[in-house]
Amino acid sequence: MPQRVAWRIVLTFAAVKLVLAFYASGYYDYFRDELYFIACGRHLDWGYVDHPPLVAIYAWIGEHLGGGLRGFRLLSTLAGTLRLVLTGVLTARLGGGRVAQALACVAVLLTPCYLAVDTIMSMNVFEQVIWLACVLIVVEIANGASEKWWLAFGAVAGIGLQNKHSMVFFGAAIFASLLLTPMRRSLMRPWIWLGGAIALVIFLPNLIWEVQHDFATLELLRNVKATGKNVVLGPIAFVVQQAMMLNPFFAPLWIAGLIFLFLRPRYRVLGWTYLILLVIMIKLEAKDYYLAPIYTMLYAAGAVWLSARRWAWIAMLALIVIGGLISAPLVLPLLPPEKYLAYQRALGVKQHKTEVSFNSEMPQIFADQFGWREMVREVARIYDALPPDVRAKTAIYCSNYGEAGAIDFYGPQYGLPRAISGHQNYFFWGPRDYSGESMIVIASAIVRTRPFYSRIDTVGQRNHPYAMPDENGPIFYCVTKRPLREIWPNYKNWR
Repeated sequence: MPQRVAWRIVLTFAAVKLVLAFYASGYYDYFRDELYFIACGRHLDWGYVDHPPLVAIYAWIGEHLGGGLRGFRLLSTLAGTLRLVLTGVLTARLGGGRVAQALACVAVLLTPCYLAVDTIMSMNVFEQVIWLACVLIVVEIANGASEKWWLAFGAVAGIGLQNKHSMVFFGAAIFASLLLTPMRRSLMRPWIWLGGAIALVIFLPNLIWEVQHDFATLELLRNVKATGKNVVLGPIAFVVQQAMMLNPFFAPLWIAGLIFLFLRPRYRVLGWTYLILLVIMIKLEAKDYYLAPIYTMLYAAGAVWLSARRWAWIAMLALIVIGGLISAPLVLPLLPPEKYLAYQRALGVKQHKTEVSFNSEMPQIFADQFGWREMVREVARIYDALPPDVRAKTAIYCSNYGEAGAIDFYGPQYGLPRAISGHQNYFFWGPRDYSGESMIVIASAIVRTRPFYSRIDTVGQRNHPYAMPDENGPIFYCVTKRPLREIWPNYKNWR
């Protein structure tokens, strides 16, 4: 039976979350993807090669809020706080009282993957809020609310599709789960179908963009699979990694949540949703963290079940606090890099790889916040050394969107022009007016495009002890054999 929300408890934890995330978001520097999202925000469109439009809008808002890193990341901070509040509300709607709500909120507050993602600007934290809002709507309907709530579900799902395309898998899992439970009655009524129509209408602008660009996102996904970019986990390894991602100490809570959902017929649809999503992600060879948004639901359900067993919830709370405090320094960017590495080594922790090429001792979310300013300064040194007439026609070509985004963001203070790149949406922005007769090329090596150059000289070096190793490498000065616009299709790099 649904309980009242213990707002004093929930909002107290929310305040702690807000302060912690806001404080932590001001350390280190801009993350690789953030620099790219800022560039996308300066080229607002209904779609991009590797993501729908909403994250570019978040970045545009963040850039115009001011306040440096914390201002730019404020929307993520607020979204992470909202996720905790919604978890407390969901716990109450599942029948959890004050103890259950507190237990669920503590779990969300200290979960490593949530702590980490809330300190940077990305679509992931918003995805977690959107999935959770959809789960709340399903619970309301399961508790006897009007079927018209499916209209709200459709609206939220449509926004979710404009945030991240993986929303379609969540929607598919919900639909399949309805077929497996008495809630299939919703399929016999118009409201769920009208909700689906609302979702489609909201998503339509991005779908039109995809059609106009020959389904660029699907081409990207095919390339990622064909090149073997991502680490592929077998079914058992994928499940084990879920526990590692969330913190092994927290596993009893979300496992209890899954049991609770199957023991309560009215909520069984959510238990099936988790299992179907798990199977989908394993079959798609997805990265392990793609399933992270669903665990707030299991935390809420697990907290309800354990709160009825006094020693169980006390033991669970102790595990969460102990495990969470141990892991927090590993995911919050509060320690200087050298102290971070010392702490990590003391715990014997090694970084989990989600991409085959990953070989950094620091987690990618931290390593990709180092080295960008130094790279831009080195490029500025090379650029300024060129004769004025050559400098005026010199393009700065970058092998990936992180480098290009850094040039575009930090470069103006050094008088650098905007970067060009063939990576992701930079390819669509083209070579601009550059002929290719003078290019500064930032790349670890020139292999695929080597045949197009008549001259390749090493003129600089990138070297930062904490940056991703593949961002430490040479900088070249190149001259193309033919006009750059003619050979631009060969620079396309969607992977």
